[in-house]
Amino acid sequence: MKKLKILITGGAGFIASNIADAYIANGHSVTIVDNLSSGSMRNVNKKAKFVKADITNKPAIKKVFKSGKFDILNHHAAQIDVRKSVEDPAFDARVNILGTLNLLENCKEHGVGKVIFASSGGTIYGECSAKAPDETADANPLSPYGITKYAVEVYLRYYASLFGLKYTILRYANVYGPRQDPHGEAGVVAIFSQKMLKNEKLNIFGNGRQTRDYVFVGDVVRANVLALSKADNQIINIGTAKLTSVNQLFKNMASLSGYKNKPAYKPARPGELFKSFLNYGKAKKVLGWQPAVSLQEGLGRTIRFFSQQETK
Repeated sequence: MKKLKILITGGAGFIASNIADAYIANGHSVTIVDNLSSGSMRNVNKKAKFVKADITNKPAIKKVFKSGKFDILNHHAAQIDVRKSVEDPAFDARVNILGTLNLLENCKEHGVGKVIFASSGGTIYGECSAKAPDETADANPLSPYGITKYAVEVYLRYYASLFGLKYTILRYANVYGPRQDPHGEAGVVAIFSQKMLKNEKLNIFGNGRQTRDYVFVGDVVRANVLALSKADNQIINIGTAKLTSVNQLFKNMASLSGYKNKPAYKPARPGELFKSFLNYGKAKKVLGWQPAVSLQEGLGRTIRFFSQQETK
């Protein structure tokens, strides 16, 4: 595969910094744009070019594209807090929609070949039934965050049909792993890790029977590597199709970390999904991707990462 020039937005954050590492390891040239509102320079690969900028800043972003001559945009920069999107939907839309349009206009202007977009399966499909939804399931976003992710998907289809800008949309399940931000959308694994390692009390909201599909960040990285050369103009779920309750997650992590305290149960958060998981059949067919890291192994790696952070 030829060496590509890749722009990664949000590349100081949890998922995209791991992707940047993999792209660099594969010999690609990587530029990272991040406003560091939630990302950290600690996550940024030394071999990447780093630009501190907000994706809504037109002059700054134009300058990055002008000098970069990028083949690929990998777009992870976003406002990812579901609750914040409920409190301030206009801010959510400004970052996630207007910020993305700023990037797409620059892609069009500067001849970028393809966009890989980090979307959100859980928030786009909404509440799941007994069967894990595939990509043909109706979109039913139940938060402004989910609505903005879905809106960007529609914009990507528009830019592809009118201007030939290719895309791959990856709809993630709940991603967890090293570098996870304990304040992120699916931050429960990071929050539990940190609290268990410090032996602090921790809360479970609701009865703990709500279920999620937890996919390890290393598996998500592989999907982003494969998408460089495959799955043009496709929407693809990236998940495990397995459901894990918050209570089960707590149990697994307590046994891995030696945590002995009981959780405190608090009232459920308004608007929280009860069941969310994804069918990955299309990823297998179109990307040649399937999850490789079991939950137990991934949780072990994550807890080890956080315990090393504690000692630093």
